[in-house]
Amino acid sequence: MILVSGATGLNGQELLRVLSAKGVAVRALVRNPAKADAIAALPHVQLVQGDMARPETLAAALRDVERAMLISSSAPDMLEVQSNFIDAAKRAGVKHVIKLSGIMPELDSAFRFARMHGEIEQRLEASGLAFTHLRAGEFMPAYFRQVPNIVAKGAMFLPMEDARIASIDVGDIAEITARVLTGSGHEGKIYPLTGPEALTMTEVAEKLSAATGKTIRYVNVPPEDARKAQLAAGMPPYLADALFELFAERRNGKEAAVWPDAGTLLGRRPKSFDEFARRHAAIFRGEAPPPKV
Repeated sequence: MILVSGATGLNGQELLRVLSAKGVAVRALVRNPAKADAIAALPHVQLVQGDMARPETLAAALRDVERAMLISSSAPDMLEVQSNFIDAAKRAGVKHVIKLSGIMPELDSAFRFARMHGEIEQRLEASGLAFTHLRAGEFMPAYFRQVPNIVAKGAMFLPMEDARIASIDVGDIAEITARVLTGSGHEGKIYPLTGPEALTMTEVAEKLSAATGKTIRYVNVPPEDARKAQLAAGMPPYLADALFELFAERRNGKEAAVWPDAGTLLGRRPKSFDEFARRHAAIFRGEAPPPKV
């Protein structure tokens, strides 16, 4: 049996859709089944209730599970809840845990969630469980956060200067994860996952312009101005502070490398940003609501 944590999040839901379409029986760990109707309706998906912040709730969900996918949101307690899950998986006899990690899980990173990912990876490796780390780059849906400004002002306002970033489509992450969960030979492996190209924000704006038929500009903004705008828009302070740290790392080129692993695991070229932009052109034109990211 396979279990997926973070089942109602962006990556968890996409993974469950892929596994369901492949006819793979899977458990979806959710805190509140009443809020998981979308995934409950998927064939071959069984909802199980549990909360990684309350480890005593995980034993039943993990019973008879052989492989587990470890995902949780970027929250202040990410280190604690993912560590809880690893400990519970070990107690339950899970054989293999696949962790969705970050592209730069450095213990000395300026970015708090990179440090947490690095420490969680170390705890998983030390647990004695078989592990696989999927170190994903920026998720392409992160650009949905720019939709209000794109629609209202025809521009993206980001503190990126002329730095490049190699984003990845979440559908590709889900397909790779499904292959790791159902395949063999991935134990002990670390896979950095990016899309096929590293783009500047000017290039991202050009591709969004081509996909939407509207002129979209990139405006570089000072980091502190970006943080103030995020807070004014209602972003939680911990997330605004974390993004302040993340963009500093990105301006230093920490997410500019393009890695071949995604293409190797997929057996094809990863989806490009052009494909992502065309697929979601209505959202970037303001004709459809953006998904929550």
